Amino acid sequence: MQGKMRMLLAAMVALGTVVAHGQSGVVKTDAGSVRGVVAQGIESFKGVSFAAPPVGDLRWRAPQPVKAWSGVRMANAYSSDCMQVPFPSDAAPLGTKPSEDCLYLNVWRPAGTHAGDKLPVMFWIYGGGFVNGGSSPEVYDGSRFAAKGVVFVSANYRLGRFGFFAFPQLTRENPDGMLGNYGFMDQIAALQWVQRNIAAFGGDAANVTVLGESAGGFSVHMLLTSPLSKGLFTKAIIESGGGRTNLGGERYVSTALPNGPASAESIGVEFARSVGIQGTGKAALEALRKLPAEAVRGNLNMATMSQPGYAGPMIDGRVVVADPQTVYLSGAGWHVPLLIGTNSLDIGFGFQPSKEALFAGFGANREKAMEAYDPTGKGSLAAVRYMVNMDRFMVEPARFVASVFASEGEPAYIYRFGYVAQSMRKQWPGAPHATEIPFVFDTVAAKYGSSLAPQDEATARAMLSYWVSFAKTGDPSTGNAVAWPRFTPETNMVMDFTPDHGPVAETDPWKARLDVTAAYVSSTAPEAPAAAPARR
Repeated sequence: MQGKMRMLLAAMVALGTVVAHGQSGVVKTDAGSVRGVVAQGIESFKGVSFAAPPVGDLRWRAPQPVKAWSGVRMANAYSSDCMQVPFPSDAAPLGTKPSEDCLYLNVWRPAGTHAGDKLPVMFWIYGGGFVNGGSSPEVYDGSRFAAKGVVFVSANYRLGRFGFFAFPQLTRENPDGMLGNYGFMDQIAALQWVQRNIAAFGGDAANVTVLGESAGGFSVHMLLTSPLSKGLFTKAIIESGGGRTNLGGERYVSTALPNGPASAESIGVEFARSVGIQGTGKAALEALRKLPAEAVRGNLNMATMSQPGYAGPMIDGRVVVADPQTVYLSGAGWHVPLLIGTNSLDIGFGFQPSKEALFAGFGANREKAMEAYDPTGKGSLAAVRYMVNMDRFMVEPARFVASVFASEGEPAYIYRFGYVAQSMRKQWPGAPHATEIPFVFDTVAAKYGSSLAPQDEATARAMLSYWVSFAKTGDPSTGNAVAWPRFTPETNMVMDFTPDHGPVAETDPWKARLDVTAAYVSSTAPEAPAAAPARR
């Protein structure tokens, strides 16, 4: 009988129906040992604790150390994503049930990697407007990166009121100023975990690339401008992350700006009253910490995030010291090799009632704006308005940041993602926000299933290769057939991932649009300090 079973197994292997799958080796972290799984030549370690569960008295506190464990923990499945109301049309649907206990990360590496191998590391930060998102979506699987010789890490961070919340008693209890932006603190804590532990997984702590999309891209700007992220990464990739303003405006913890956003504390007090909690002292905070997680969460998601009672990210003075533009113009921040870009139909919402009102906003450059955005005068209000607001919010800020980095002598590379999956071309006139993600991860099969076309797969292979080359060497051209020129304001070169011709390096065809938008933005930009902080 055993002989027959061996013969059957050998036949199945010969037919290619058996995939190597089983337990991986044990990796010892600074809190305890974990064992992952091996599948198709990739080892993954999922649901690894990087901070204590932020529940009970740890709600609205900076992430605390993990309690050490004995023995070996299995790391074979995603842990819960952070508390949220899932967004029905999310481009990356969650794979787990959300929970307040969510500070876990995941690691992928090539099977057979050993401690000390010093493979490049990539650290992914998901988007979702700081109210949605997680590390469990299938399109965020890091296996393809690992197959290219990278140790890939993704981590959860707190969202909504769990991640971004202020209250007067919290301010009084935390004289160190670690306030408000708990989700950002989680990202920093996860990167600190990488510095302490990634060598045990075969990664190089001295070669870490942070990459994020949308709110994750805004988070990378935070990391590039925060004093607390020193030494945590060596390169950065920003996908549709803006670059001039903070997402949600210039909100402060305790101070309301004249004619500007209310303070985050006042919004916290407003929320407390909405759930029947009066006062601003110790008893009120204790009552807030005892609220069920569902009551703190409410109905917040990307469709409802503008409702009263939610502050979002704020300037706290320790983690977030200013908006990105102010820090970049001052000469401060962490200047490293940068890859940055946007999609051809990125976020561009606006409410100008007419083209006259839209172009009047450009002031003295009104005629130039009309020529750049509506040269025939026949464009629809909706289409022209979308282009103008997309450029202001996403496209021009990306060029601005690349220009600053290039002026500092750092390698900077700009992309524009214009590729549309074959199955979506009748529905999308361009590449909407977030549609580049499955191409970057080469998880297009999970996204498009039976509708996947060979050209979709080829574009995914190309994007993944460029991203990995940048992480390995700081130059996305390395090993790729089409060279990606460094960006400078003089050459203005971008890499366009086109619908029909693959990656094409070209002088930016949107230059006139972005120039007139830059002039508009610069006319209202704060001046750099007379004595700029030292370059970091």
